[in-house]
Amino acid sequence: MTFNTLIQKSIYILCFVALVSSCKLVEPPQIPQAKELPTTFIGDEDTISMGDLIWENFFNDKYLVDLIDIALQNNPDQLQAIQRVEIARANLQIRKGALQPSLNGRFGANVGSGINDNIIANNSNDQNESNLVQNYFLGLQSSWEIDIWGKLKNRREAAYARYLASEKGKQLVTTTLVAEVARLYYELLGLDNELETIRKNIEFQEVALEMIKIQKLGGRATELAVQQFTAQLLRTQSLGIEKQQRIIEVENQLNFLLGRYPQTIERGESILDQHLPEVVRAGIPADMLLRRPDIQQAELELTAAKADVEAARAAFLPTLTIDPYVGFNANEMSLLFSTPESLAAGFLGGLTAPIFSKNRIRSEYDRATAETLEAYYGYQKAVLTGYQEVASNLKRVENYRNVYNLRQQEAEVLSNAVNTSNDLFAAGYATYLEVITAQARVLEAELSMTNTRKEIFVTLIDLYRALGGGWR
Repeated sequence: MTFNTLIQKSIYILCFVALVSSCKLVEPPQIPQAKELPTTFIGDEDTISMGDLIWENFFNDKYLVDLIDIALQNNPDQLQAIQRVEIARANLQIRKGALQPSLNGRFGANVGSGINDNIIANNSNDQNESNLVQNYFLGLQSSWEIDIWGKLKNRREAAYARYLASEKGKQLVTTTLVAEVARLYYELLGLDNELETIRKNIEFQEVALEMIKIQKLGGRATELAVQQFTAQLLRTQSLGIEKQQRIIEVENQLNFLLGRYPQTIERGESILDQHLPEVVRAGIPADMLLRRPDIQQAELELTAAKADVEAARAAFLPTLTIDPYVGFNANEMSLLFSTPESLAAGFLGGLTAPIFSKNRIRSEYDRATAETLEAYYGYQKAVLTGYQEVASNLKRVENYRNVYNLRQQEAEVLSNAVNTSNDLFAAGYATYLEVITAQARVLEAELSMTNTRKEIFVTLIDLYRALGGGWR
């Protein structure tokens, strides 16, 4: 038996062992049973949802609509999300290309002593010669991995799912951005109204201070009363300065979301005059799953992870590659273009099976399995979070409406109490402490009423986002 024959038989045996050891596939991972989603939201039986509204129709303040439009064009997070989509699209094209044969121009030269081991065999050379041999090749060479087990196809499917997930990720950034711009805008309106309330109370307190000073000159009040009224006025003035600073901070935060440097934010009518929808509609939970970008993104990530598992399973099996070529081949450079003698064409085929790398392949499969289960639990978490947010905000809107009505009545009663206390104090039937207390309480009630009004708008925005609205 010659040495070459021994080598060939050894290779055959090695390939047979590799094929036998590779053909046993591991079992696919078991995905837990998904929890059943309720058919309705608690306390809501509507089939129509405000989440179906595009954001231009949901918000009816033209100043807010303009701000959101600017943010969607200039916000850094939004621009980054767009580029993440482009990255995912490029990855998809890479995976698609892996299914197609590659074609490369190639020039090869092999000069040395011993057997010519170039991929293009020179039939004129004696394979047993050990003297100096030369071989030159110029032409086209292709390489193609035959996707027998669907490994490349599953990788392409995973890339496609992640591309779609990146689109949903962009939509998630959009919904979050729209909600945050609206929240800051209504916070600004609330702060404006609070500052107006404080300034109005400052005027009242200044009148009261002048009145108590006059009464002191007439011997009807003491210096202590003057000091108490002065202290109350100073505290209210400091509160006004704090509100002004807070307005500056919120404006800067809003300008940051708009992708621009600090400047004055134009706003519409007072928050007390802003329109509130009479009926809040949530629709059915199944529709929420189709609208919310985070849930859709989690579902697509799960789909991609499952495809990764199938590709990892296929990695245990042999890989078949074909390398055809065509071009010019000669044992001397001067004879390279001597046609038709130098024309060469053919192909090489190879079957590769893992033997000593199975631990690495098994580890990659285990990782893909764990990532699939992680994606599944992430999807379940997204569904639970979405339902919880909608259910909580539905009740929050209803309860804050009731709270606002009560605090509005409280503010009206306390405002009347201030007028009454002033009249009684002027007539000598009330002390200055009763006047100060009435003024402090009406200021607190009016600020609380404004804050509750703002919370209603913020809750409506959160509900709109929770229902999957804002990305269209």
